[in-house]
Amino acid sequence: MPHVRRLDDLETVRLILRRRRVDEAAIYRQLWVERDRRAPPHRQIDPEGRPTVEDIAAFVRAEREESRPGILAVERKITADVIGICGLVFHENTRPDEPELAYELLRAAQGCGHATEAGHAVLRWASEAGYPRVWAKVRDWNTASRRVLEKLGFHETGSVETDPVHGDSLLMVREF
Repeated sequence: MPHVRRLDDLETVRLILRRRRVDEAAIYRQLWVERDRRAPPHRQIDPEGRPTVEDIAAFVRAEREESRPGILAVERKITADVIGICGLVFHENTRPDEPELAYELLRAAQGCGHATEAGHAVLRWASEAGYPRVWAKVRDWNTASRRVLEKLGFHETGSVETDPVHGDSLLMVREF
């Protein structure tokens, strides 16, 4: 089992990855607003407008109490603006030493290599922390995200979660 510690303050050539702050909740809600309409309902803003900025602020406040690695803000060094998130997610129904890589960028920041750069930093941290493998699920229609995962060294496992409404989910893994 890897040594469990917070995933904090990673730096790349263009980015700083750091713990998210409550006062950035509106940026994180904007990620929800910009999501592809094909995403499943639990990943969309519901008819009542949830999650609200306040809901997301509460979630960020709670995650700051977590001791495990988590989701970080992705901030551009040159402009000091937060453009998305990247980090590790742990699920109760999976092995504790195999986290999921998660990332999402605002549309205006996509296509510039930021997701790949942030992902490399998080994976380097995961490898150094002793995690033997990291996984990711991606919708088959999400070609941009699939390309990012391939650049990060992930490969498809052949495991597919069929969803005729929202698109099949492909399981991809990266071993260290």
